[in-house]
Amino acid sequence: MPDESLWRCPKCGRRFANRNQTHTCHALHDLDHHFAGREPIVRELFDLVAAAVRSIGPVIVLPEKTRIAFQVRMSFAQVTPRKRWLDGHVVLARRLEHPRFRKIETFSPRNHVHVFRLEQPDDVDDTFVAWMREAYAVGEQRHLDERH
Repeated sequence: MPDESLWRCPKCGRRFANRNQTHTCHALHDLDHHFAGREPIVRELFDLVAAAVRSIGPVIVLPEKTRIAFQVRMSFAQVTPRKRWLDGHVVLARRLEHPRFRKIETFSPRNHVHVFRLEQPDDVDDTFVAWMREAYAVGEQRHLDERH
């Protein structure tokens, strides 16, 4: 269920935590659009990720043009279906070094994008779910209340 306090773009209908949020204003795609021409494992991986996120709390799934984002108040994770795997990232309020992260980009002291790849169902393990739980809190903007 979307948070009604979020600003809704009058053109595309997406909701954002900030009024007049800069964004690529496009209509959302059908979720199945992202899996056309992909190996079945890609949809299986996505379903595992979505189930993991939903186990944490309510979430808005946004099938955008080139990616599928997960949002609470703000987007906190995304996946991009490839031919045989999922690429994606989580946004964490801290930099977390881990060998499974392919790259980490720091945008501000409390905004670190951690890039990952999922190739098999075992990749969606307890470690991955812990990252999603931490990212979900960023999506709720809980990290903005914390003093670092």
